[in-house]
Order: sequence, then C-alpha cells, then structure tokens
Amino acid sequence: MSFAGRDIITTEDLTKEEILHILDVSARMEEIVTKEKISNLLADKMVAIIFLESSTRTMLSFVSAANRLSAKVISVAGAKSSSAAKGESLSDTARTVEGYVDCIVIRQPQIGGAKIVADAVDVPVINAGDGSSQHPTQALLDMYTIQKELGMLEGLTIAMVGDLKFGRTVHSLSYALSHFNPTYLYCSPKELSMPEKIVSDMEDRGIDFQISNNMEDALQADIIYMTRIQRERFEDPAEYEKLKGSYVLTKDLLKKAKKEILILHPLPRVDEIAPEVDELPNAAYFRQAHNGVYLRMALLALVLDRA
Repeated sequence: MSFAGRDIITTEDLTKEEILHILDVSARMEEIVTKEKISNLLADKMVAIIFLESSTRTMLSFVSAANRLSAKVISVAGAKSSSAAKGESLSDTARTVEGYVDCIVIRQPQIGGAKIVADAVDVPVINAGDGSSQHPTQALLDMYTIQKELGMLEGLTIAMVGDLKFGRTVHSLSYALSHFNPTYLYCSPKELSMPEKIVSDMEDRGIDFQISNNMEDALQADIIYMTRIQRERFEDPAEYEKLKGSYVLTKDLLKKAKKEILILHPLPRVDEIAPEVDELPNAAYFRQAHNGVYLRMALLALVLDRA
C-alpha cells in the first residue's frame, strides 16, 4: 500500500485498510523511538513545518517526528512571522516553499486552506489543521491511542463532548472511526452542535448516533472525548463567556460512568476536565499527546516513501 507523494488533507479520503496501515507503521515508529531514539530514515529529506495559527502539541510533535527521523526542518511559527502578514496568498506561499523542501506540513485558519496548498504544489502536503474544518493527524493519533489503550477499534461507543461545531478534531475523528462500526454520542450545547453535513454523512454511512445536551448521557460510553469551548472561534466574546464551562468532567461525575471509561482530550485543556481527573489510570490524554510523535513520524515516512 503506497502513500508515496500523497497529500493527507482529510480523513474522509482514507479507507479502513489505509488507516490500519498508518497505525501499523506508527507502532513501528514507536519501536524505533523506544529502541534507537533516532533513525536515519529521512536523513536526506527536508520538511517545511508552517504554522500560521497557534499550536504547541501539533507543531512540536511534528518537529520531534521529523528530527527523530533525521529530516532537516525549516519552519514558520505564527502568521506575523510569514509573508501572510503582507497579504501573500496561501498558494503563492506554497509554490515558493515547494522549491525548498520535500514535504510541507501546514496549519492555517482558512477552511479548505490545506487543499489550496496541496493543489498548488507537487510535493506531499500534510494538513495540521485548517480552521474549524479538519485535523486528520489528530484523529489518527486518537485512533492509535484507542488501539493501544483498549486493544481494539471495532464496535466502540464514543461520546464526543463540548465544542462540536468548531472542533475540527471531532470532525476528523467522526469520519476516521466510521469504518469500525462505532456508536457516537454527540453531546454539546445546541449552539455548538455537530455540523449538519457531518451528521448527514454519518447517516449515509449507516452510523448509529445520538445527539444530546446532557453530559451524563456520555458517561455510558466506552470512550469520552472531551473538547474545550474554543474562544478563538467566536466573533462575539459574550457568546463565548455564555458557553464556556458548559461541561466539566470531575471525579464525582465519573462515579456515574463505566468503570473503565477511556478519557481522551486533544488538548489544550481549559476547564473542561478537572485536574483531579489526571491521576486516574484511564485518563489517557497526556499519553494521547505523546502518541502524536509516532503517528506523525509514520505519516512523514509514508508520504516520503520510506515506510
């Protein structure tokens, strides 16, 4: 199964077999890090990591992934430090950077922006987040985490809680997990419900799902996937203030949950998971963040034909 030269823009484009292959390669990359720390697999490659939107985990894990494979990295961190601040278009930026590297990793705030970049260049492009649309590498590392923590992907019930309207991680995860006979519980304030297109697409795929505004409904799932209310997505600060803190996961609330419920969060956390939850063995969100390195190593190796 070849990913050589392929763009990774949305999880909608990935088949079940392709996802499983990516997860298998991720496991091999984790072995490399555990045993060797550093591999020379991409020692002759150059990767551009361009983040025109703020990030900690995604950017650092991509840089770590490239470095652990011995690729050379050039980067932009923040729109103000790029020619985007001067009004340069995404396609012009991409066409310029293409001449410097073998692969482009791009995060920017425009919905569909990653595809604009991919359409402008011939080198492979990996979408590290395009506005409130998609975040495919996060969804794939979420699945890698689920597979490691639970030993399976098939037939699970997953509750996605919080900002489902702007939450690109849950958009990508809905599509990626849909190949594995899941049951979804979409739990959010009405103002932040899952976009109708995704709900309609899940119906078309025959996915069993429920929509709720009551967080206690989510506690009967196998996995609870918490998300923050994203202040940066609101034009009206008052609307954000009204909705922030809508759902908070606490140890007391978890007493009503399945005993082994797996707790995930793409991070950063604001106030939606109480710090007291961190000590629970099934609180996997920091392990989840660490898995991003292995998954992103796998994608870089795959699209650069070295997996």
